[in-house]
Amino acid sequence: MSDQSVILVDLLRAHAGKQEEVLELLKLNTESVIRTLPGWKTIRLIASGDGRGVAVYSEWETPAAIEAMRADARMKACFQKIAALASLESLMGSRTSREARRAWKPMTEERQPWQ
Repeated sequence: MSDQSVILVDLLRAHAGKQEEVLELLKLNTESVIRTLPGWKTIRLIASGDGRGVAVYSEWETPAAIEAMRADARMKACFQKIAALASLESLMGSRTSREARRAWKPMTEERQPWQ
């Protein structure tokens, strides 16, 4: 297993009044399907405060693991249900940087990259 995860971000825009239903469907699918798939590492579900947006952040071992997930019959059935409740856009890539408050240090003259 590589330390470098492949990241999949799904951005959903739920139809009016359907955000909670989308979230429940995603939670159920995570418990019953995603957790069983080879190559899956982690998932985070994020609900926007406007009552419509949902982001799914997941990490996978390889792009092939993501493609296998998308081809899984159980996932196809879930995607069909989601399509009736929300629009969906996806992007797949790898992390290019990471910042965390506890690791933050003020810029010094030597560390200023723009000079």
